[in-house]
Amino acid sequence: MNTKYLKKIRNFSIIAHIDHGKSTLADRLLEATGAVEKRNMKDRVLDTLELEQERGITIKLQTARMKFEYTGNKEKYNSEKKYILNLIDTPGHVDFSYEVSRSLAASEGAILLVDATQGIQAQTFSTVYKALEYDLEIIPVVNKIDLPSAEVDSAKMELIDTFGFNENDIILTSGKTGEGVENLLNAIIERCPSPEINTEKIEEEPRLLIYDSFYNEHKGVVVLVKLVDGEIRKNQKLISINNQTEVEPIEIGYITPKLVKQENLKKGEVGYIATGLKNIKLLHVGDTLTTYEYKEKNIEPLPGYQSPKPMVYATLFPVDADDFKEFSEALEKLALNDAALTYNRENSVALGSGYNCGFLGLLHLEITTERLDREFDLNLISTSPTVDYRVWLTTEDMSKVPNLNVAHKNNDGSFDIRSAGEFPDQTLIEKVEEPWVSLEILTPEDYIGGLMELAQAHRGVYKKMEYLSTSEIMGKRKHVLLKYEIPTAEIITTFFDNLKSISQGYASMDYEFIEYRESDIIKVKILVNYETAEGLSFLTHRENAETRGRAMVEKLKELIPRQQFKVALQAAIGGKVIARETIPAFRKDVTAKLYGGDVTRKKKLLEKQKKGKKRLKTFGNVEIPKEAFMGALKID
Repeated sequence: MNTKYLKKIRNFSIIAHIDHGKSTLADRLLEATGAVEKRNMKDRVLDTLELEQERGITIKLQTARMKFEYTGNKEKYNSEKKYILNLIDTPGHVDFSYEVSRSLAASEGAILLVDATQGIQAQTFSTVYKALEYDLEIIPVVNKIDLPSAEVDSAKMELIDTFGFNENDIILTSGKTGEGVENLLNAIIERCPSPEINTEKIEEEPRLLIYDSFYNEHKGVVVLVKLVDGEIRKNQKLISINNQTEVEPIEIGYITPKLVKQENLKKGEVGYIATGLKNIKLLHVGDTLTTYEYKEKNIEPLPGYQSPKPMVYATLFPVDADDFKEFSEALEKLALNDAALTYNRENSVALGSGYNCGFLGLLHLEITTERLDREFDLNLISTSPTVDYRVWLTTEDMSKVPNLNVAHKNNDGSFDIRSAGEFPDQTLIEKVEEPWVSLEILTPEDYIGGLMELAQAHRGVYKKMEYLSTSEIMGKRKHVLLKYEIPTAEIITTFFDNLKSISQGYASMDYEFIEYRESDIIKVKILVNYETAEGLSFLTHRENAETRGRAMVEKLKELIPRQQFKVALQAAIGGKVIARETIPAFRKDVTAKLYGGDVTRKKKLLEKQKKGKKRLKTFGNVEIPKEAFMGALKID
């Protein structure tokens, strides 16, 4: 083991709230270290997905290996050779927080990025706490110092007051101009520890942590790994400790961010292994790999990252039933590098075969459906999003609940309900429990009243309020942290949009699952032309049923095209209709050809048209467009 080489390695992540300039700063780091040639440089190099470039948000974590010659105190830090810096990028949106935990599991240090124009945000707290859980060295950075609206001193004071940093520890940077980037690179070398050196073992068993993976048409499953112990060579046979999957790599190397082949990977390094495997289910993120020679030895698996818990469920169906096979393969490939995406097969009488998928939030759902559309050319319909309810039945006769998935039965006798189609008849339900989360809202004090009303209107239970700063700095408004406990179902749709609207974009939120609590949950059926539309039916709390049902039929009236006959849109609980709208029929002017004569001729033609429409209504089917299903997701 070359301890001198190991001391040259720095593995670090960048953690930040969304839109704090993380991807732009990563560009400057790659540029300053020469990892990407200037002719190949573009905005947000590490945002490789088309969607990331369009929306300006990071969805997938990315890795980049850089080399940098230290320019600081050379007496303290030997600079004979360049240091190896492995940047493991992270997303910033609350829906993709599971990606952050995976990056932190493969790092020894973290750059905490705060926007000088916005200061500390709600997710800044959660990312810092995650980094502390992994015992990482945190380097505080204030970014966007070049902007005219930047309040640098205010942002610095917030970091000092909130997390206890020293002023000298805080580095000032600009991702746009590159100011302060060299100081940041030097700070990473000075403060971020090198991978842990075990002096007790002369020979170490190789252990590799899989922290991400993706599928390549030519190389099969490609896993991104961190070598925690030992060393591996090209063409050396590997095995997964968790499920004994054998791997014969066809290629190993580094990511710069291009794939660069290497003959070996050493302890502490971050790299990739092209496994050649075509079955994407054989290796999982969080698994531990070792060399085949250690197969019989009792090697302890590495602790993986914290497994994500889906917060939102929706069933996806291909519009064309013939696309189901391609849809299944696409979901498998997408789930390979999206550990939070879960899916189970489901059949619907109206919509055919599909998959009930678990997501971390509405943005995650939206991004996934858009990726399936763009990357795999699939036209999909999504049902209304719901959460994972738990239902206890008054009967053990499963024939009375044919739609219930027996595979979702828990040890306590309850069933997990993830779609309105599975929900049993109300007379067979003993009790229902729904998931609750702990919600934190960070806001300037001006908007406290409106945000408290918003939380209470969504069944939030107030816990406490904390002022983060006792004095105003440079005239900046004081920030307040509101803490609530709230049902998950209340915040998965338009809660975030309303929060931004009320606070004029200044407030931010973060949430974490706490427990299940008993609640009065009912199913609201949506009927189109007197037939139940399963994809539009939804589960909600009884006190919200009428409001949401009315909003749904009003929205559908706008979205469903007019027919040759009247179409009734109804929301019902059991047999009771709670809201109704009618889509008026097209009317052909059958009297246009008349040029005179008795009025009875006109009446006769209109009566004939009326009979025809009545017959058409009896046999006519209403086609619900994809836009109607997508529009239904935005009902609050």
